[in-house]
Order: sequence, then structure tokens, then C-alpha cells
Amino acid sequence: MTSTLHLQHVLDRASHWLALVCRLVAGIALIGLLAVTIADVSTRYLARVTEGAISLRVSGSVELVSYLMLFALLAAMAANVEKSQVVVEAFSHRLPQTIKNRLQGLYFLGFMALGLILFVGLLDSASAAARHGTTTQDLRLPMGPIYQMAAALSLLLGVRSFLHALLGIVYGRGEEATHGE
Repeated sequence: MTSTLHLQHVLDRASHWLALVCRLVAGIALIGLLAVTIADVSTRYLARVTEGAISLRVSGSVELVSYLMLFALLAAMAANVEKSQVVVEAFSHRLPQTIKNRLQGLYFLGFMALGLILFVGLLDSASAAARHGTTTQDLRLPMGPIYQMAAALSLLLGVRSFLHALLGIVYGRGEEATHGE
């Protein structure tokens, strides 16, 4: 019994720390996205106000914003996977909470599969981009590291989903278990 509680605690803590990493990545990506957007709008406005006398531009702002948005969304999905589940009460309202948690754990296996499929696909894209020297359109940044970062965030989605699937299926614990910390 003690080893079971210890394993549950280890799974909870691992999920908690991975969520913190994901929130940090999402926060940095959102701050970067905001900074690029503000800089782009400000420089365009400055050029318009000075009638072109001061003509500064943020090169590749659309490209930067799109990749930062990708990182922010993937990291936020991984950070909040356990909070994003909607349980259809019409089918489960009379079931005990542990059975509901076990069913939710099965849904997490689907999210784990999604994360792993994205991971494998993005890793394949990263290796192909590295082999062929693929770069972004505007800034000519190598696409390999961009795909690798997206793959890592997709892997985190899969890992966190797996941890919550274990907590749900094996131990009958759901989202309410992680709020006690």
C-alpha cells in the first residue's frame, strides 16, 4: 500500500513539474509573440506618422508570430491536458467518481497517442528539413530546430497524458487529485 501511494505521488509530482516547464515555455512564447507584434505595429505607426522619414520594419514578423504561436499552443496543451477533458454527464452521471476517473484515463490514452503521433511526424519533418537544408521563407531560419521544438512539446503532451491515464485507469484518480498540492 505504501509503495502504491509513493508511486502515485511520484506520478503526481512528475506531471506537476512537466506542467511547470510547459507553462514556462508557453509564457516565454507568448511574451515573444507580444513583443514582436508590438514592435511591428509600433514601427509601422512610426513610419506612417513621420511620413516615411523613419522607416524601421520588423523583418519576418508574421513568420515569427506564427512559430511562436505554434510553440505557445503546443506548450499550453501539454500544460493543461488534465483540465481540458469534458465528461459527458448524460452517460456517466450515475457512475461512482472512481469509475468516471477511470473512463477519463482511457480518454487520456487518446491524447497520449495524439502527442506521440505528432512527435513522430514532427521528428520526421525535422530530419527531412535538416537533410534538405529547408529554411523559413522570410528570415531563412533553419526549419529543423523549429520542428524539433514542436516535436519536444508534442512529446510532453504525450507524456503528461500518459501520466494522467495511469493515475485515472490504475488508481481511479482524476483532476481533483492534482489540486490537493
